[in-house]
Amino acid sequence: MADVAFIGLGVMGYPMAGHLAAAGHRVTVYNRTTEKAEKWIAEHGGKLAKTPHEAAIGAGFIFSCVGNDDDLRAVVSGDEGVLTAMDTGAVLIDHTTTSAEVARELAAACTARGCAMLDAPVSGGEAGAVNGVLTVMVGGEQAIYDQAAPLINCFARARRLMGPAGAGQLTKMVNQICIGGLVQGLAEGLHFAENAGLDGRAVIDVISKGAAQSWQMENRYETMIDDQFDFGFAVDWMVKDLTICLDEATQSGISLPVTELVKTYYEELQNMGGGRWDTSSLIRRLRAIK
Repeated sequence: MADVAFIGLGVMGYPMAGHLAAAGHRVTVYNRTTEKAEKWIAEHGGKLAKTPHEAAIGAGFIFSCVGNDDDLRAVVSGDEGVLTAMDTGAVLIDHTTTSAEVARELAAACTARGCAMLDAPVSGGEAGAVNGVLTVMVGGEQAIYDQAAPLINCFARARRLMGPAGAGQLTKMVNQICIGGLVQGLAEGLHFAENAGLDGRAVIDVISKGAAQSWQMENRYETMIDDQFDFGFAVDWMVKDLTICLDEATQSGISLPVTELVKTYYEELQNMGGGRWDTSSLIRRLRAIK
């Protein structure tokens, strides 16, 4: 069993840290909102730290799952960041969805201190985190990945080393690009079915057995038909993620016309007050168009 720190107890981090504790690891947690960390301690035991620095003291593995590039820099390389306390040989495993640039930057900073870092964004949403069946895309060195794999297994059903530092984040970008297009296509299909007088559930029952099948179709069609979106991966998060994808594409001279268009649709949902709606709420935008 390992001494572990977990930084960030949000929708994803809270259950992920719980799985590590349930597996018997000794977990110290830090969260910007102390009440959330106290609640986690009451449920899972472990220790509460007042700063990322304090959480990282003596930890062989430090997990982080925060908001964005700036949040990650703050908890890693800030004045009270984990880098100020990490022992030689300790491993930082970051599950935040960020730019590849910040992943490479912080990996280099860890290496300079005799530590190591893996950028390891996840897919599977809140349900995947709660049920311990996330997919983890990892960037870093093979030897470090091999050390961390048993701990990642506590909350993952699939994991893969994709390449050097930043490769995990680049793979997550591919994931988000694909999801954005899929959800928009599903929204348009269901909207068409509604206006054509078809039974949406019957339509999905038959086409999901063929080439149109996808995770989004299987898991989101009923709530889309019922106009229910108070759950799941929020529109605000998808706008952030697609912005990262488009910034990376611009730097590389790559055209992503569908991704750019879908991002504008999500921004329209934000303007409708739907920043916290599930990403499948794209159909609500179509229903609002007269």
